[in-house]
Amino acid sequence: MESVFDGGRIRMMNPQLLRDWAHTAVDGLETLRGEINDLNVFPIPDSDTGSNMLFTMQAAADGLATLSEDASTPQVARAMADAAIAQARGNSGIILSQVLIGLADAAELMPDQTQVTFNQLWAAGLRLGSLAAMRAVSEPREGTVLTLIRTAAETAAAHVSESAGDLARAVADDCADALERTPEQMPELAEAGVVDAGGRGFLALADAMVAVLTGVAQRRRRYRGILIGGGVPGHQGNDACTGGSDMDFEVMYFLDGAAGDQVGSLRQVLNEIGDSVVIVGDSSTGGERFSVHVHTSDPGRAVEEGAARGPVAEVRISCFALDAIRAQTDTAEPPPRHKRAVVAVVTGEGADELFTEAGAAVLRADAGLAPEALTEAIRGTDSAHVVVMANGKLSSQDLVTVTAATRSAQRSVVFLPTSSMVQCLSALAVHDPTEAPDPDTYAMAEAAAGTRWGSLVRADSRIMTLAGTCEVGDVLGMIGSDVLVIAPDQTGAATALVDLMLATGGEMVTVMAGSGVDDAALDALAEQMRRSYAGVELAIYRTGQPDQLLQVGVE
Repeated sequence: MESVFDGGRIRMMNPQLLRDWAHTAVDGLETLRGEINDLNVFPIPDSDTGSNMLFTMQAAADGLATLSEDASTPQVARAMADAAIAQARGNSGIILSQVLIGLADAAELMPDQTQVTFNQLWAAGLRLGSLAAMRAVSEPREGTVLTLIRTAAETAAAHVSESAGDLARAVADDCADALERTPEQMPELAEAGVVDAGGRGFLALADAMVAVLTGVAQRRRRYRGILIGGGVPGHQGNDACTGGSDMDFEVMYFLDGAAGDQVGSLRQVLNEIGDSVVIVGDSSTGGERFSVHVHTSDPGRAVEEGAARGPVAEVRISCFALDAIRAQTDTAEPPPRHKRAVVAVVTGEGADELFTEAGAAVLRADAGLAPEALTEAIRGTDSAHVVVMANGKLSSQDLVTVTAATRSAQRSVVFLPTSSMVQCLSALAVHDPTEAPDPDTYAMAEAAAGTRWGSLVRADSRIMTLAGTCEVGDVLGMIGSDVLVIAPDQTGAATALVDLMLATGGEMVTVMAGSGVDDAALDALAEQMRRSYAGVELAIYRTGQPDQLLQVGVE
């Protein structure tokens, strides 16, 4: 084939350029998908603009797979356009498909297709794409992707006599400037402190063309938000976006064989029952076909109105509330390396060693526990199924926060309601990593719930308890959170507590000795068990917790 480049100018349009652009654009949108989704506040903050534009452009690129290597520029452009409109997602995807249709129409309308230059095609295609996109949207607004497409068309026309690289760079740079101005044109964007999401996606397409033509990728700032009013963020965490849609559903379908006047009346009805109405023609099937998009709270009627005007196909209805819930999971998170893990929150050096040997990922909480630390510990296991035992070190509200922060499409997290380390040890004793997650977790929960637990602590104030009034320095025996034993020394309190706990029976007593316990108290416990409870097994661990003299578990 004749050389495409001549002294920096394109002498003849090579269809391979469009193929390369399609794949480069897909790569760019894939990289920026999360950023674009985060910017998405208009017409509804459903965080899917990046995903929709990527899906649509990927469809366009995939549409080239069946073409022969020697396909002409009009054939390549039309294949991309047809595939994009057939699988466009969301109003941003439909608008993107109109840009591709504009390029295809421009390629086919050129009087001498063998002499078409890139500059001619890009300028004419952007102009036709801009007009088609404007016609497709019922209520076009400045400050959206439509503004950037129009800016691109105007810039391309103004630089058509320059080299291909210079024209493409001018288009991309003017689009970047126009993107920065979108918050000035749309209050919803200014209030949220962001630029237009669809515009950011279109800028990625313009930058992709620069990269293909020049081999140099444009470097843009990360569009996380903007600063307005002297450096004050335009959007605070507790702000509500007053703009956007009040509709509950997004409806898309294809309508075959409808006459122009019927499409006009359909657009009118859809505007009455919803917003974000986009209707575009599609001739990829050989006959007249329309792609219909609307946000509405009456999806049934939206589809029925289309069916009354012709056959409908490929109906897609999505609920914004459900999409928002699904969006809370991080779909970009890589697959975990491990299948199972157990996270145990403990206090004391000895407890750290004991629970690590038992197979748990240990998180120390000697000086207290922050929700963020537990969140990082769960993520640090790099496991698909994580059982967590916080052992009373976090409130229920904090546990809910940790759950929301750690659950994802790649990771399930289950919190067992253990209030003590002795309950946690009982659960670990029946943990079977080879068992399926659900029955194993149930067995662990059952073991923990079947363990009665108590503790020995020293009183630091004079208080009224179920066992009477204690004085500062007394040793208190607690079952759960209730004080049932008051004694002047550890030995008397420990033996009295065990007697109470075994009054309803038990087969095993587990004692976890804290850093402040007396050896005499442990010896007295061992002697008591030999003398009074010969048939009950006793296990003593020097766990070293600083906040309790003893923890006692009875199974």
